[in-house]
Order: sequence, then C-alpha cells, then structure tokens
Amino acid sequence: MPSGLLVKLNPMGPWRLGTPSGERDRGDDVLHSDTLFSALCWAMESLGMLEPWLDATARAAEPLVRHSSCFPYTGNTLFAPPPRTLWPPQASSKVRWKGARFVPVSVVADLIAGRVPSEHSWSIDVASQCLVAHSKPGPFRYSVRSFSAVDRFSEGVAPHAASCLEFAQDSGLWCAVAFASPEVQTEWRWRIEAAFRLLGDSGIGGGRSRGWGHFVPQFSPLPALLGNAESVAGYWILSVYAPGSLDTVDWKTGSYSLVTRSGRAATGDVKSSSRMVSEGSVVCASSAPAGTVLDVT
Repeated sequence: MPSGLLVKLNPMGPWRLGTPSGERDRGDDVLHSDTLFSALCWAMESLGMLEPWLDATARAAEPLVRHSSCFPYTGNTLFAPPPRTLWPPQASSKVRWKGARFVPVSVVADLIAGRVPSEHSWSIDVASQCLVAHSKPGPFRYSVRSFSAVDRFSEGVAPHAASCLEFAQDSGLWCAVAFASPEVQTEWRWRIEAAFRLLGDSGIGGGRSRGWGHFVPQFSPLPALLGNAESVAGYWILSVYAPGSLDTVDWKTGSYSLVTRSGRAATGDVKSSSRMVSEGSVVCASSAPAGTVLDVT
C-alpha cells in the first residue's frame, strides 16, 4: 500500500469553481484533479521545483506522486463520490439514497463490509447533496452574489452575478495525496506542503481578487481506506482519469461514467477538450491504473 497524506483545505471565505459552460451564475462543487494539478504545477514553478515535479508525475511511466480531486468535509467527516458498484443501496421508504452525490467515507467502508446504512441514521442535505447524519447540516451551500462593473469614463454600470460556494463552520475541501513509497514521501512531502501553503495564500478558482478561494491547509496521515484502491472489487476512482498506454482496464466490466473536461489557458484561449473517467467510477484492471496527463494547451 502506498504512503499517503490527507490535505484539508480550510477556506477563508467563499470559493468560485467554474463549470465547463463558463456561466457566471453556475458553479461546481468539486475541485477536479486536473485543475488541482495545474495549480500545483504553478506553485511548483514559483518555488523553483517544476522540473522535478513533472519528472515525478506527468513524465513518469509510474508516477511517484498522485493526488485525488478535492471533495467536501465537515469536522472529521470526509465526503466522497460513492463507488458506482455499491451505490445506491436497496431502496428505502425514508431516504432516497440515489439523491446523494457525496457520502461519508465511513459509509463506503460499511458498504464494502456488506453493511447497509440505516435509514434512521442518515438524511440527504438538499443544498450540498451530501448524505449527512440525521438532521445535521451539510458542509456547504450555493450562493449567487451580485456585482457591478463601473466604467469611470462613461459612468456606465454593468451589473452581473457570480455563483460561489459558502462553507459551513469547520467545513471545507479535502484531497488525498499518495506516494509510491515511504522514501518518496520523505522526499516529496515537504514540497507538497509548501505548494499547498503557497496556493492557500494565492487562492484557487475565480474571484481571488475578492478574497475568494483562499484557504489554510492542514496535513495528516491518509486514512487506510483511501490508501487502498482495491477495496471494492475494482479500482475506486477519486480523480478524473485518462487511461495510460500501459493500463490494462477491462472496459466491459466495472461501472464508470465519462465527463468532458476543458477550460481556458492564461491567454484566454480555450483549451482542447478531453473525455475522462469521472470521480466515483469503478474500473477493473489486472494492475493499478497509472493514468496519464494530457497536454491540452
């Protein structure tokens, strides 16, 4: 089992995560792994460590460092997209299980062990689509805030709105970082922590000039379940995944969905779109999929 690091991003205010459509009044609730990787590349370049970082990740046939997408948490409860092969459980008259987009990692452990969640213990928070302890609030909610752009010369005013995530107290986003070995963790942990601290100061996502997207990172050991990709009779994908040339995935089995990823470069040009396996998918392979990094510039 690879060594790992749990990174909690404790938000200092709202976050703005854009959607593929680019609509201002809509937003995403997941910081996808490709976006996070791009941010980490910027941080590593700023710290003078970009080339070693690319050698350990994008350029390596077997990456030394991997990371997941960022999902919500509240307190000590980590939420994640449930494995598609195990969710939803048997229909209930009290809880509409399939309405939950994120479930606690502890519930995933119960499902793997064959234990069905009790309908009396859980409910679905409509705002965040998280499965929460009965009557407890969710980790975030969507909010649309209004702004106005003022032209100082013509005195024209252009009102607009922007969607953002507002987090509950003691809530935020988390991601998992996996290292190929304890020796790799010793070499790379301090670099990863430095990169996340820099990103916390600079912010991630939209609205950073307003103070959005800033956070304080917190680091701790990775829970056992998140470090064991083979726990669900397949590989539970916690990032967007593009198959590598050496991956031996059996696409006729498992349960997975595809998502189109795109975006804009720093120049404003639209990046090439790519089809990737989405988070929460379960793929079957003879060995752990390594994936690949796509150049979309």
